[in-house]
Amino acid sequence: MQVELLKFLGTPMFGIALSLVVYLIGTWLFKKSHGFFLFQPLFVSMILGIFLLWLLAKSSNLPITWIYKNLYKPGGDIIFWFLFPATIAFALPLYRRNDIVKKYWLEILLALIIGLLISLIIMYYVSKLLGLNHAAIASMLPQAATTAVAMPIATGIKGIPAITAMACILNAVIIYAAADWIIKIFHLKNPIGIGLGLGTAGHTLGSAKALERGPIEGSMAAISVVIISIVVDVIVPIFAKIVGL
Repeated sequence: MQVELLKFLGTPMFGIALSLVVYLIGTWLFKKSHGFFLFQPLFVSMILGIFLLWLLAKSSNLPITWIYKNLYKPGGDIIFWFLFPATIAFALPLYRRNDIVKKYWLEILLALIIGLLISLIIMYYVSKLLGLNHAAIASMLPQAATTAVAMPIATGIKGIPAITAMACILNAVIIYAAADWIIKIFHLKNPIGIGLGLGTAGHTLGSAKALERGPIEGSMAAISVVIISIVVDVIVPIFAKIVGL
């Protein structure tokens, strides 16, 4: 009976259904909590999904890695594929507000490059101070890019994509929750700068928060998601080689 059940769960529909169910639970909790940041649907679905897979592994006396690869991954990979066209869709705001990009392209590019270099240096030395190994440090470095771009970069510099995905999601949740507070504390007024910051640090959720503040902030956030992903793809592998990863 258990073997038959596992064969049934091994179809792609299990991974897809599990992802949808935990996301819907996360959405419900987020609405019920009136937007409490710890109940962000993406964060809740990730934690709840991992817990359910662990529970299934315990109840079936199988390794959780086996459960993940053979039961969840066939459907999870189908969902993951949609990350790529979703990421490409961020090019639409880039096209619609290309007037701003043409006017401020040098300022935008320099801000993103300098900001990325500073964050890479801080992340590297903080990670070393905490005693993280090379794989863990390499996994943290690409997190400025959106998840679909950051994970392949992590693989290329011998990092662990799962850790990178977790870091990207945590970044997004924290920025979504703390954005208004950060903007208020630092007296940020420039809508272009606010949009770039939210998109770079918070990715999709940061872009959603930026769009809540205004159309210019939203457009610049979406633009920054595209540009910072390109910048990360170029700079992070070079930085990793320089520091010996």
